[in-house]
Amino acid sequence: MRTVKDRIRHTLGFEIIGLIIFVPLASWLFGFDIQSIGLIAVAASIIATLWNYFYNLLFDHSMLKLRGNVHKTVPLRMLHAFLFEGGLLLLFLPIIAWHLGISLWQAFIMDITMATFTWYMLLFITGFMTMCFLFQQTICYLNVMM
Repeated sequence: MRTVKDRIRHTLGFEIIGLIIFVPLASWLFGFDIQSIGLIAVAASIIATLWNYFYNLLFDHSMLKLRGNVHKTVPLRMLHAFLFEGGLLLLFLPIIAWHLGISLWQAFIMDITMATFTWYMLLFITGFMTMCFLFQQTICYLNVMM
């Protein structure tokens, strides 16, 4: 299982890089000022950071109990990512609608579009795990079968 230090490093890296990419892109794509999108993105990032930590901890414990290890195959990583994003989708829908003054349907379409950010998450996690493998886990402190 991953250490607390590793989980924090992983989560913070993901959120910071994600905000740098997402805020200007979403502002341009949806036509809202960068401050409005930025405020939603930062709030979502904080909530997602907490969600990420506890969701991944629970997911790893479940895998350990059900499978005896925490090794994730590509299909399992995809399932993991989509379940995580699905939970955030339901959570953020009313927040987006309220903050931007749009309908729930418009917020749903925006949220679905933003959920495609799942691909960034999948690439980030795959890259992070690749770095761990390449550096013999010295930067990751992982106890996962590779």
